[in-house]
Formats: sequence, C-alpha cells, structure tokens
Amino acid sequence: MTRIGVIGAGRMGRPMVRRLAAAGHEVRVLGRSPEARDALGQEPARVVSEPADVGDQADAVLVCVHTDDQVRDVCLDSTLLGAMPRGAVLVVHTTGSPHTVEAIAARGASHGIDVIDAPVSGGPPDAEAGRVTLFVGGTEDTVGRVRPVLRSYGDPVLHVGPLGSGQRVKLVNNAVFAAQIGLLSHAARLGGQLGVEETALLTALTHGSAASRALAGVVRRGSVTEFARATAEFLGKDLDVVRTVADELGGDLGVLAPALDALSDATAPTGVSRTATAPQTT
Repeated sequence: MTRIGVIGAGRMGRPMVRRLAAAGHEVRVLGRSPEARDALGQEPARVVSEPADVGDQADAVLVCVHTDDQVRDVCLDSTLLGAMPRGAVLVVHTTGSPHTVEAIAARGASHGIDVIDAPVSGGPPDAEAGRVTLFVGGTEDTVGRVRPVLRSYGDPVLHVGPLGSGQRVKLVNNAVFAAQIGLLSHAARLGGQLGVEETALLTALTHGSAASRALAGVVRRGSVTEFARATAEFLGKDLDVVRTVADELGGDLGVLAPALDALSDATAPTGVSRTATAPQTT
C-alpha cells in the first residue's frame, strides 16, 4: 500500500481519488472548508483540512487544482513541502507554466522532495475509466518510482523529457486542439457559403479524412460555437500560458496564431470579432 495525498479533488481529482483507492492506495484528500469536507465525506479517502496533513507521511502528493497561481499558492506558499518526508514525490497535474514546476522543484530540493510535472489530457469520464493521458516531465528515476501510482488512473503515461517537458508538451497539445476548433469555425463558414447546413457538414466530416477529436466534440455539442464556448474556460487559461511561454522562450506560434484568433471569434459575443480589431501580422 502506498500513501497518497491529493490536493484538488474537483471534477478531475475526485475520480482520480476513487481510482487510487480501488488500486489499494491509502488516500488523504484536502478539504479546506467545512462545505468541501462534507462533499468529500463520501469518497474512499481520509479528508483533512490543511496541506501539511496531506503531505504528512505521504509517499506522493498529487496536485490537481485549477490554475497555475493556485499551484504556486499550494506548493510554494504553504507548509506542504515541509511536511512531506524526504524522498517523497510531488506530482503537479495542473496545466501551467514550466517555470512554476521548476521553482517548486528548487524549493523541494531543500526538503529532499522530488518533483515531476504530469499535466492531464482528457476529462472526468477518462479519469473514471483510468485512461487519461499524462505527459510527464522529470528524471527517469523519479518517474519510475511514481509510475505505478499514475497508472491507477492514467493510460498512457508518457515520459516526454526532463522536468517541465510535460507542461511544454501539454501546452502545444492544447494549442493544436484549439487551432483545430478555430479551423472548424472557418470550415463551417465555408460550408454555409457553399449552401451546406452546418450540422450536416460536420457530421459528414467525421466519416472522412478530416475527422479529429476536436470535430467529434463539436458534433456532440451540435455546433462549433457551442463547443468553443464549452471548452473556453480551460482552453482560455492554457492558451494565455502558451502565448506567454512562447514569448519568454523565443518560440513562434506561426500559422497556429490566426487559427487561435478564429477560436476567439467563435466564443465572442455576436458582432464582436477579435480578428477584426487585431493588428496584422506577417
């Protein structure tokens, strides 16, 4: 039995808790407020109220909060690292800046804590089924030690390079996914110009070489606009990060940029266009 702490038992974290418990791990989960602790009371885990209680005697702590700022708050501005035993592993599942996990690793080293980044691709049903994709960055030794834990809910678990590589891969993944949605908005508009109804067009495309996960999601929602709005919350924050990281590291979004602008147009209120007011680029 491995002792696992979980911070961030929300839509993604809660099915992960269940998978961990079903795999035989002893799980502690953070509930900061009385309401959160009551909501988590039905889960197969011990509910605690402080980050230090999550880290105490844990072999690994999984962080699956919503934003990069929340990761920094939990991991850099709390007692979590100091409470974890030397040799434990901190796993950051939240998608964010690679600089954040690097800062956490530097802080963790002084406590004898190893850190990996393992952002998640997939949704709650994938976590429940144990098939979320994990893009993992870290040393071979650290990833190997925690891989059995990750495989409780992740398949595949892809080791993509050193610390921070998982975040870089996930950011590129989400940029491509968002660009595909933006391209589909152009395709729907073209179809309309050619006299083809959007639903009929998109459904037909799922059976051709244009098929993709983005297209399948669009068809389930019924239109590009509805799917773009449904994904805007998580994609929007990730795209802000990828633009910032690309600038910091001297990267270039290239032809992804106008496709991402098309996605912004698809989620904008009627009559408002990002691309109509954006400066021309060459």
